Amino acid sequence: MSERIKIENEALIVEISTFGAEIQSINSKDGRQWLWNGDEAWWSGRAPLLFPIVGGSLNDTVSINGNDYTLQRHGFTRKSEFKLVEKTETSCVFELEWTDATLSVYPFKFTLRAAYILDGAKLTNSLEVINQDDQDMPFGVGFHPAFNWPLPGASADEPHFITLENGAEPQMMRLNETSLFAEALLPSPFKDGKVQLDHSQYEDDAMVFPAGAGSKLSYGTQAGAKLHFEFENLPNLALWQKPGAPYICIEPWHGMAGVDGKGTDIMERPSTFVLQAGQSQSFQYSVLISEN
Repeated sequence: MSERIKIENEALIVEISTFGAEIQSINSKDGRQWLWNGDEAWWSGRAPLLFPIVGGSLNDTVSINGNDYTLQRHGFTRKSEFKLVEKTETSCVFELEWTDATLSVYPFKFTLRAAYILDGAKLTNSLEVINQDDQDMPFGVGFHPAFNWPLPGASADEPHFITLENGAEPQMMRLNETSLFAEALLPSPFKDGKVQLDHSQYEDDAMVFPAGAGSKLSYGTQAGAKLHFEFENLPNLALWQKPGAPYICIEPWHGMAGVDGKGTDIMERPSTFVLQAGQSQSFQYSVLISEN
């Protein structure tokens, strides 16, 4: 039976479910809600964790060491029950370990640890991947949190922006009808590191930036509250919503969907991470809520 774990401090109250180790809510102590509420009329997700692949693959098939496996879009972690292994008032850690069921679709022994830590108005979410196998382990990993659009205190018609701290104009990729990336890079929607969000941007699915978006960005209005993000070991970025929905997903990844024409080999998926036997690697993002 899944349960919700609550952590809190003087600024925030955060709830995380043991199912998928997925954040269920991020609320300020004054009641403002920052995370999408999972309304199934639009999208039942809130902040799923993605592993051992990010995105889809041709016919849900991924080839590993010459053998084909069935892996659903974004992998199995988001639909797995985690075990709570550490808990304090302001932090918690969940763990997922390999089973015979996971070996049937992903042939590696692993441990995945998801940690959540509050520090003032900042929440840090990290994933540690541990290779428990005796062979190199390729995978993709990512975060898929959705935040309210409009943000608390803003009106529905008030412009919201994503601003890259590095001021870059990273090129974009789009998914085709088979949920694979077309290999061609498209012009950036960013101008001097800034893009105004518009629901029409997602009529062709996510805007994905394979490189160049940097490790810091902010989301918010010109004068109101903002969410400030920092990414560690997450070089890919996606922005997504169901067109017209009242949320925006800000998704940092290390790994992407397959590329059309490249086959199903996991090593052909962009940004696949290869972890040596017995080693571990952490990936994390933080979000800081500020009033301006």
